[in-house]
Amino acid sequence: MVRDLSRRRVLAGIGATGALSVAGCLGEDVDADAMVGTLLPVTGDLGDLGAPIRDAAILPETQLEDEGVEFTIDIRQEDTETEPEVGISGAQALVDAGYPSITGAASSSVTIAVAEDVYMPNEVVGISPASTSPEITDMDGDYLLRTCPSDAWQGDVMADIAADEGVETAATFFLNNDYGQGLNDSFVESFEDEFDGEILEEVAFEPEQPSYDSELESALGDEPELLMIVGYPDSGEQIFRDFYADFDDGTTIMVPDGLQSNDLPGDVDNPMENVLGTAPSAVGPGNDAFTELYEDEYGTDPGVFNAQAYDATAIHILAQLSADDLSGSAVSDQIREIANPNGEVVDPENLAEGLEMAANGTEIEYQGASGEVVFDEDGDLEAVTYDIFEFDMDGYDVIEQYEF
Repeated sequence: MVRDLSRRRVLAGIGATGALSVAGCLGEDVDADAMVGTLLPVTGDLGDLGAPIRDAAILPETQLEDEGVEFTIDIRQEDTETEPEVGISGAQALVDAGYPSITGAASSSVTIAVAEDVYMPNEVVGISPASTSPEITDMDGDYLLRTCPSDAWQGDVMADIAADEGVETAATFFLNNDYGQGLNDSFVESFEDEFDGEILEEVAFEPEQPSYDSELESALGDEPELLMIVGYPDSGEQIFRDFYADFDDGTTIMVPDGLQSNDLPGDVDNPMENVLGTAPSAVGPGNDAFTELYEDEYGTDPGVFNAQAYDATAIHILAQLSADDLSGSAVSDQIREIANPNGEVVDPENLAEGLEMAANGTEIEYQGASGEVVFDEDGDLEAVTYDIFEFDMDGYDVIEQYEF
């Protein structure tokens, strides 16, 4: 079932020279019609979710090769290891090799660092499929966009669900980075200001620690009715092991997309039936075609942010073929031209035909696997849908959806 979530406030803030340093002018000579870098976490705290996101990001290359397109598509992969400095190094390597646009990063902290140090100074276009920090909205929307929604919206969704459940007191327990802090602040503001709830504690934690007992004791000390946890799977496994071993008194827990892992209950050895989650949906016009492509290639269902990663790479390829040259500035000029409304509809099912149209100068409108993918001037999506999910020993199941 789909529920409309009415907006109760206006989200604040939503609404260089040197182009010769990008593609075709530096580094190795790559003979390709389109060159897309991927900058995603195959290892590190986000590796559990990042590897399937990477798989989706490179899927258009395999798809187009299998369909025998006449264009040469070159996709190069770099692993961020979920670390900003590693992400910067990987992004710079892609720039030096001449890639004008990049799918990534995933972690908001990595994306922000990469955008500031690499994308914007070099006029390289980055489209993140998974970085949801509200801070990204205020960056340069010409060279940093995203196919995932801002957590300024997800915080509202989580607060609204909590209020609907009759929750009056909550505590938050969040990863000490841009993602964790941004979603924490969004939830706290909405829960307090829009729903008259009371936040008893806000506790930050560091990733991949051997124990979270002391932090959990601080967060749960005043007996909140709900604990909102923001983190990634590697840390989440230890957090939930500690919670169920020493702190489980029936407290309801709410988590976002960063902990939407089918492996988590098995890794924790608990069905996690007291946990409710939210995550961006994949409900685009091309979702069925994408899902079939993903399942055929990888033998499993796509997961969180996988459709968003496919869309990011597909948009890069179409924009590059529409552009006058393989420079970041030329690609940037075409992103909204091929993604926003008007023109011949292109989706994952007819992507090969879309390449021909883009190269021939036909006006096109890409409608994606994750959504219709309409970017506003800040590079954010204009409309989004969220899944509401629950866990059991087999993983998670979506039980409801919210629309903005």
